[in-house]
Amino acid sequence: MPTHPLIHSSTHSLKSPHGRLLDLRHPQLMGILNLTPDSFYPGSRLRPADETALLHRAEAMLAAGAAALDIGGYSSRPGADDIAPAEELRRVLPAIAALRREFPQAFLSIDTFRAGVAAEAVAAGADLVNDIGGGTLDTDMLPTVARLRVPYCLMHLKGTPQTMRELTDYPDDLVLTILRFFRDQLEKLRQANGGHPPADVLLDPGFGFAKNAPQNFELLRRLPELAPLGHALLVGLSRKAMVHKFLGLSSDAALNGTTALHAWALRGGARLLRVHDVAEARQVVRLFEMSGWEDGRMGG
Repeated sequence: MPTHPLIHSSTHSLKSPHGRLLDLRHPQLMGILNLTPDSFYPGSRLRPADETALLHRAEAMLAAGAAALDIGGYSSRPGADDIAPAEELRRVLPAIAALRREFPQAFLSIDTFRAGVAAEAVAAGADLVNDIGGGTLDTDMLPTVARLRVPYCLMHLKGTPQTMRELTDYPDDLVLTILRFFRDQLEKLRQANGGHPPADVLLDPGFGFAKNAPQNFELLRRLPELAPLGHALLVGLSRKAMVHKFLGLSSDAALNGTTALHAWALRGGARLLRVHDVAEARQVVRLFEMSGWEDGRMGG
């Protein structure tokens, strides 16, 4: 059976406008901090008013090996309720302030598709904008991140979190469609950046976003085909429906399946894994690096 060669995307450090660096020369982990009452995994939910719980979880993630923390105040699970920008800001800005106070060297990401939220979060100390809309849900997003000169994660999505479950039809090849989307959005970002190619950009193929289970597994298998774009890949698989629904489990019981898919994602070239369970994911990264797969030392 033919296999894709292991080709990694551009490996470099992301430089925050605040001077902090995220080193992607080796695979890294991004811990998820959900300040939402309706995220799909109940174990990830934090109450915005409970600063103690937030700081405790952040401290545990950093101690376990997280290189970045992703703060979100808008649930993007399929069919999630829409909330106003003011409510999203009410959830995330105090959290960013608290995290920046207690962990001044931590690399913080703001998970939002809204340019206004992104701008205020960066002003409060966020180092990266993680945009599930890839610039499609807010036309001001790409000019905003270009103006702020902030690292940016551009994700593939069709529709919105409220409509994406109905938008899983890909008349052309799935991966080719995603490649075209990334090409077009990167060009828009280049134009917003005064015609200069954007450097500090991550690409996220968007597992579970406008993709059904077979498409998610096809995408995981074909991750190396995204490498020619020359940007590092962020992959978010943690406890998603492609794990727990396929196995007939709840998201609470999906850690083992998530671990298996994390290993596959690393093999496919992922440089940043977005995870709920940092200590367990760190074990996967350590074993992957020890295997020699990344530098071609693995036999077979």
